[in-house]
Amino acid sequence: MFGIGRDKKDKNLPVKLDRGPLGSTALGLAERIMQVGIDGKGSFHSAEQIAAKALQESKGDREKAVKEIISDTRRLAAANGFVTGLGGFVTMAVALPANVAGFYLISTRMVAAIAKVRGYDLRDPALRSAILLTLVGADADDILNKAGVVSTGRLANLATQQLPPPVMMVVNKAVGFRLIGQVGEKATTRLGKAIPFAGGFVGAGIDSWMLHKVADNARNQFPAR
Repeated sequence: MFGIGRDKKDKNLPVKLDRGPLGSTALGLAERIMQVGIDGKGSFHSAEQIAAKALQESKGDREKAVKEIISDTRRLAAANGFVTGLGGFVTMAVALPANVAGFYLISTRMVAAIAKVRGYDLRDPALRSAILLTLVGADADDILNKAGVVSTGRLANLATQQLPPPVMMVVNKAVGFRLIGQVGEKATTRLGKAIPFAGGFVGAGIDSWMLHKVADNARNQFPAR
């Protein structure tokens, strides 16, 4: 399903991602999102706890639990977007990074909780990278290709391969770069936040819609085992 590319001279390989301070920042961001988003921290519950709660409330019905996880997370995403959009342009410089961080943390936890409910081991490093890749949607294939990993199936299949740690590091770092880049993209799409308070509704709508896309992708990438 996945294989390591043999052509070491391929110019598309992301050699530059392994060097420089920005590369360290991107990798650090990716690792932090995986650590907190999956394992939780303080009052931010882990994906395993979220999955267990959803299964308990659904009386063991796994697909009902998945729907509950998505529904709860969409409400959180909408609330996150609303609160960080209240101040308009006056507070956007501070609120936007906070919004992006909050969005990706709850999205990561949602995807991980879905994977847990459907029978995946959240301790598997490759699976954790697959969860991270879910956040970038269609860009995931491009990232894998540039890392020398040929994808012919779902992201969950990464967990069945014996990919070398350096390859997974490059993948995680590339996702980190994409997420950093999306801060600027979010700023462009959130120009409606120029009006205080009204911008909160714009932010809530955008984050809820984006979360819905991530959820649909997660459902497809992590089928029940």
